[in-house]
Amino acid sequence: MFADLLTPLLFSVFAIAAFVVVVVSIKATELADIIADRTALGEAMVGALILGGATSLSGVVVSVTGAYSGDASFAFSNAVGGIAAQTLFLAIADLLHKRANLEHAAAEPANLFQAVLLLILLSLPIAAMSGPDIAYFGVHPASIALFLAYVWGVRIAGDVSDNPMWKPVETRETRHDEPESEHEAGKSASKPIAVFVVLVAIMGACGFVISQVGGEFIERFGLSSSLVGSLVTAVVTSLPEFVTTLVAVRRGALQLAVGGIIGGNTFDTLFLVFSDVAYRDGSLYHAVGMSDLYWLATGMLMTAVLLGGLILRQRKGPAKIGIESVLMMAVYATAVAVEVTAR
Repeated sequence: MFADLLTPLLFSVFAIAAFVVVVVSIKATELADIIADRTALGEAMVGALILGGATSLSGVVVSVTGAYSGDASFAFSNAVGGIAAQTLFLAIADLLHKRANLEHAAAEPANLFQAVLLLILLSLPIAAMSGPDIAYFGVHPASIALFLAYVWGVRIAGDVSDNPMWKPVETRETRHDEPESEHEAGKSASKPIAVFVVLVAIMGACGFVISQVGGEFIERFGLSSSLVGSLVTAVVTSLPEFVTTLVAVRRGALQLAVGGIIGGNTFDTLFLVFSDVAYRDGSLYHAVGMSDLYWLATGMLMTAVLLGGLILRQRKGPAKIGIESVLMMAVYATAVAVEVTAR
């Protein structure tokens, strides 16, 4: 579709699509906060399920389109690279929350469970990659297990949010989910939800454009699929999560910010399920290389560090942020350096 475009035009299309995604995601965050209050779901769950899934849509389209075209590495690295990038965004947001470490202030049991669920889901592709090369109707059994585990995990996360068996220690920096006024909270959520759906459709369309341009980058400049997937399209399609996290922090919706990142990452594991279905040459997990596994391991490591930070709840650490944020930035910077120098 974009093969005949001149290189400057190609970059322009890519930049415009990325810009639209960012602008739309800002409005989506505002609506998600309203929906959280008017539906009584709470910021953590709306951030994890609704906002996290919506902002991940453009990334889903990129991975599925790449898999359908036969580029398994591009599809896989876009998914796992996005998880690493989005976790980094949470560390950057921590720099903006001056009052205390973000993971300390946004204490929420549902976010802890979502982080554990994410580690479980990320372990399944590793099991598939190291196991036998099998596929039924072109789909590996691990994809079915991953999908069912996600559905089960989301259901349990809802129970954790509604009926927590423990609560975090209250401190003066702890930020609670503060709903709108009673008058506003009593309004219908239908209109915000309808507008939210339209915005999600726009992000999906932009994701298709980004995937097509990303594929053209691979062919035109002779770049590896893993490099483009993990560091170009993954970062660009993760910009909504970055923007929504910053907006949520500025609005004081800290549970929404943390839940949006962790929930978005959890939803991103489904990229692999959808991509495996779209990939018609057998198991997606056995068509990728060690560089793709490298980014999967990076995502798991950063998630484990984040989970440790959520449990530790350090008020302030190095550079007035949590030690987990410092470590997550260090891990990601090292991963990028290795990826670039290895190419």
